[in-house]
Amino acid sequence: MKTDFYKLRIMRIDFSSVCELLGWRSICGNTHVDKCVEFKNTLAYARVSAFSYVTSTAFIHVHLRSIFLPFFFSLASIVFAQPKIAVLVPDKSAQSRTFAEKLEGSFSSSVKILDDSLSDAAYRVRTYEKPFNLSLREAKNIGSVVGCDYFLLIKAENQRRISLSKGEFYESYAVIFTVSARDGRLVFWKLDSFEAAKPADADKKLFDSVKSSAAEIFAEIQDAAGTESGKKAAPAFEKLPEADSPAAKSFRPPLPYKRFRPEYTPLANLYAVEATVDAELDVDETGKVLKVEIARWAGFGLDESVAENIKKMNWRPAERNGKALPMRVLLRYNFKKIDAE
Repeated sequence: MKTDFYKLRIMRIDFSSVCELLGWRSICGNTHVDKCVEFKNTLAYARVSAFSYVTSTAFIHVHLRSIFLPFFFSLASIVFAQPKIAVLVPDKSAQSRTFAEKLEGSFSSSVKILDDSLSDAAYRVRTYEKPFNLSLREAKNIGSVVGCDYFLLIKAENQRRISLSKGEFYESYAVIFTVSARDGRLVFWKLDSFEAAKPADADKKLFDSVKSSAAEIFAEIQDAAGTESGKKAAPAFEKLPEADSPAAKSFRPPLPYKRFRPEYTPLANLYAVEATVDAELDVDETGKVLKVEIARWAGFGLDESVAENIKKMNWRPAERNGKALPMRVLLRYNFKKIDAE
């Protein structure tokens, strides 16, 4: 039986060349890898049959019938698993930038950190009044413009505090929001805070913590990536019709029998957080809340406070022409610190 061989000249074998050989396009963000090699035959497998060397350039003779191509698939999957992360500093303060730079340097090679200047320029194409209080749509827009898989919002500050028990001291803190560019969710947020008698000592403690923060963020991103890849689309619930629309005729909206006020968390109060949390909930035809999704997030425990509050509610279901039906409802909660007089 005649054997056909196809010769591929490869100067070096790395992950990018694997993608080029396969002609795949990257699923990480908006990066595209163009196909550069056309195989004459479309058989499913390939086998390395021989090696020859000419002036330090390797020639790999590939016979299209073995398991070489699955090997390429395995390597390419490693490339595609490498998330692209943009680190954004909305307030542009020196403290925030310093913390962000140290955090970037603490990530392993398992992630790709995008160029700061390019990410910042893309982010500032639009102005967001409250960058730590975004809707899902706004967050997805940022991710699309920047071209990342996840982006980090960073704010760091050193401030003087006074308490009855401690007297005067300095707090150096950093807030990190990790956001998915795919669906706009707040994947993970954390607050690192350190105290000392002198500002420089508090800063040192904070900056020394970036390695553990980077490891924690990477672990959360890995978990989020797995969740997102296996996430199934939820059944579509009808949304409340416009007041003057034809769908509003003979329609009675859902109504909670009793309303509860979500807690303004002590942490949000300590940092004087002003935010709006939007939540979309699916109420079935019996008035039971099936699902709560945060559509505008705020961190500092406020999202969880809203979700827990909604789950306590019992609803009168929506009706049309006297028939109960499931409905999606949007609830909005505004949080603001009120200083004691």
